Amino acid sequence: MGIGKTVRLERIMNRETKRTVIVPMDHGVSSGPIEGIVNIKEAVNKVAEGGANAVVMHKGMVRFGHRGGGKDIGLIVHMSASTDLSPTKNEKVLVCSVEEAIKLGADAVSVHVNLGAQMEREMLRDLGAVAKACEEWQMPLLAMVYGRGPKIENQYDPKVVAHCARIGAELGADIVKVPYTGDPESFRLATEGAPIPVVIAGGPRMKSEREVLEMVRGAIEAGASGLSIGRNVFQAKNPTIMVKAMAKIVHEGASVEEALEVLSTAKV
Repeated sequence: MGIGKTVRLERIMNRETKRTVIVPMDHGVSSGPIEGIVNIKEAVNKVAEGGANAVVMHKGMVRFGHRGGGKDIGLIVHMSASTDLSPTKNEKVLVCSVEEAIKLGADAVSVHVNLGAQMEREMLRDLGAVAKACEEWQMPLLAMVYGRGPKIENQYDPKVVAHCARIGAELGADIVKVPYTGDPESFRLATEGAPIPVVIAGGPRMKSEREVLEMVRGAIEAGASGLSIGRNVFQAKNPTIMVKAMAKIVHEGASVEEALEVLSTAKV
């Protein structure tokens, strides 16, 4: 890895633990101004205050949500898009370039690929092309890879998730984001099969904070390098404290009970 990527990765990962707490806020394209990110600057400030390492957002929102005050936080510019209004929402297209992200001051870029979708080959082609540009510009690449398509019966199947993680590594990503399989034992298939940092997605809003923290703890036990969780953070009762609880697990190796103690200090 070149020095440029190394320097930039330290802006989105903890340089001591080599792990990361990322909060995606790119949902405005897919789902509109949903609860928690209506005011993007306020949302970024809340998670930055909690100690998140980075946020993910689309290029047009950078000017409104990143920075101008408050604690520093890494910026990952998302390059893929589709909407929930589309009959083919699993088909992602590129809406940004690495060069644009550089001009925006990004510390990394991200690309979304859905394995098994009708446009899988186009998304894989785009991931390969972006990886090439990232190598040229020394820009870290986060690949978000999921198994979603007609042949995929269960996107959380350990073999499917392990395949997703391996794709990220095979095609040149520096970090790969995949769904959590549900337990540490099965998730190890993904972390052991991908020689790059693997982080977990949060998925739909969960029923309880304990459930979220148990998922994070299980992933860390399985060798994950952190998380990239959106709705279960920015739609939490107190996003700042939720990030602090997650960071305690990710960076300090805390138990679920210790993380819940952090949440109990919140004044909601």
